[in-house]
Amino acid sequence: MKRTNFKIDKMDCPCEENLIRMKLQENDAIFKLEFNLADRTLCVVHEDDPRSIAKEIETLNLDSSLINTEDIEHLPPIENDTQQGKMLWIVLAINFVFFLLEITTGIISQSMGLVADSLDMLADALVYGMSLWAVGAAVARKKRVALFSGYFQTALAVIGLSEVIRRFMGLEIMPDFQSMIGISALALIANSTCLWLLHRTQSRDAHMRASIIFSANDVIINAGVIIAGLLVWWLDSNLPDLIIGIVVFLIVIRGAIRILKLAR
Repeated sequence: MKRTNFKIDKMDCPCEENLIRMKLQENDAIFKLEFNLADRTLCVVHEDDPRSIAKEIETLNLDSSLINTEDIEHLPPIENDTQQGKMLWIVLAINFVFFLLEITTGIISQSMGLVADSLDMLADALVYGMSLWAVGAAVARKKRVALFSGYFQTALAVIGLSEVIRRFMGLEIMPDFQSMIGISALALIANSTCLWLLHRTQSRDAHMRASIIFSANDVIINAGVIIAGLLVWWLDSNLPDLIIGIVVFLIVIRGAIRILKLAR
């Protein structure tokens, strides 16, 4: 049995953690993956030659390098993932429900910030869903799901960006700031609940830590939309709504591009 450490310079969010996890899960020689997003490192407990694992990771173009390899006598304990799976399904459901709520309200209230935030919730739901569903699935099927999810997410974000540009070009549409603040406040409560549920597992597993980071980022985005709504009210301008919309749409596109790497 061996323990090999990798440095992955571009692994700076849970999306990359999921990309690597899904890439390596078909390798029967791998027994455990331990991610450290803060240090951008990955520890792999495995049999066989570590160079084959290094080559698999390199295909994701995340600037990876092998640090060291050492022999170990026993397999480290692996956490029971039953409770983790339940929590992830709950978080997935919350994200998807709020995607529907925010995109409907965003269209009605003419708020690009809400529409963009809804797509961010959808992106999270897609990543959680792919991670849960892909366990045991065939490689070809995983690639089709990643391809569909990535293109679908990108298409929605590009449509949203086009609408933002159209409004910047002179179409003065004032969003309903009350809807922006109210719905984003509910989403903030929902994501805070997700964060609390994930923390309750007290898991040290990398996948759960990645999910916690995802939910924490969502809380920040929700707060941004609330602030934008307050600025729309204070300045009597749609610019804060358009600016937050652009920022979140670009975040969604960045995540979609990374998901598409799974289809390679």
